[in-house]
Amino acid sequence: MATSYDYAPLFRSSIGFDRVFDLLENAQRARSLSDWPPYDIVKTGNDNYRISIAVAGFGQDDLDITFQSNLLTVTGKKQEASAEGYLHRGIAGRPFEHRLELADHVRVNGADLSNGLLSIDLVREVPEALKPRKIDIQSAPAPAQIEARKAA
Repeated sequence: MATSYDYAPLFRSSIGFDRVFDLLENAQRARSLSDWPPYDIVKTGNDNYRISIAVAGFGQDDLDITFQSNLLTVTGKKQEASAEGYLHRGIAGRPFEHRLELADHVRVNGADLSNGLLSIDLVREVPEALKPRKIDIQSAPAPAQIEARKAA
């Protein structure tokens, strides 16, 4: 049984957080989807992340990674292999799709397929204009100094 939340009361006291509420609703709906194949998300540094997906049996040509508008999509579809000769087929090769919402300013830095693991490296690059900056405090001249300047 899935629990749903009503975010309507939050709309009364918040402005500009529409995207956050959309993300929460999408995350709730996505829970019903399969988590196959299994994957890990690891923070490898202050602004670096790695997604590792277990894709045993999938080759480089069977996988596709796309990134558009903060949405990272990883899909896998194997070429149909002949079932002839198998006595038991336990290695899953069914198609899959993982959709991951990325925060603003997170971009894909690269991907690697090794030992059955697809690793996708991500980096957050905050533009200089959005980074915290030190503001110098100017001191206003005292009224006595202003009068002295006018007299001079």
